[in-house]
Amino acid sequence: MQIRTLQQQTDKAYIQTLPRFSFGGKIVVVQSQAEVRKALSVLRRELVVGFDTETRPSFKKGEKHKVALLQLSTHSVCFLFRLNMIDLTDEIADFLADPSVLKVGLSLTDDLSALRGRYALQPQGWIDLQKYVADMGIADRSLQKLYANVFGKRISKRAQRSNWEAHPLSDSQKTYAATDAYTCLQLYDELSALRASGAYRIAAPATEENEEKKIS
Repeated sequence: MQIRTLQQQTDKAYIQTLPRFSFGGKIVVVQSQAEVRKALSVLRRELVVGFDTETRPSFKKGEKHKVALLQLSTHSVCFLFRLNMIDLTDEIADFLADPSVLKVGLSLTDDLSALRGRYALQPQGWIDLQKYVADMGIADRSLQKLYANVFGKRISKRAQRSNWEAHPLSDSQKTYAATDAYTCLQLYDELSALRASGAYRIAAPATEENEEKKIS
């Protein structure tokens, strides 16, 4: 059995040397109630989906915006729900509370708290990758670092601080948003397989003492 080596903590400088990855599947923007129903009919056929949200950034003191975009991704298609246009409807909330479909995201406490600004959610069936990798002995907490650690590729964060209430969303915004949700699903697939097989080891970060030993 081949043993995968994962880093306990990923170096930022290393990430910049990696080739960039972005979602290459179909991206569907959902901005009407009819489109919501169609999207959810697809998502309910899945066992696991990737999840993320985007919010318009605030640049003034005291300014706060509600979640503008909800991303839910399968392996082949990512749906971008424009909550600033359709709001978080009962149908969407029911899906987020459905324990039969596992939703995988990162730093879920923050995302779910923000979503509750639109709806009194009672979420069920969730996996937070931050907690999932901590149980494996990995110290990385950002999506960019985790993806570099597991797949050796870099996720661009360039569009993160863009206006998520803009209409229409730019191609770069749509790709960025879909990539974040899809990579959560991709990471869960890979990490859960490694956990099930036990075929991985966590390499401790290099220390000055260890580096001196290598040199000598």
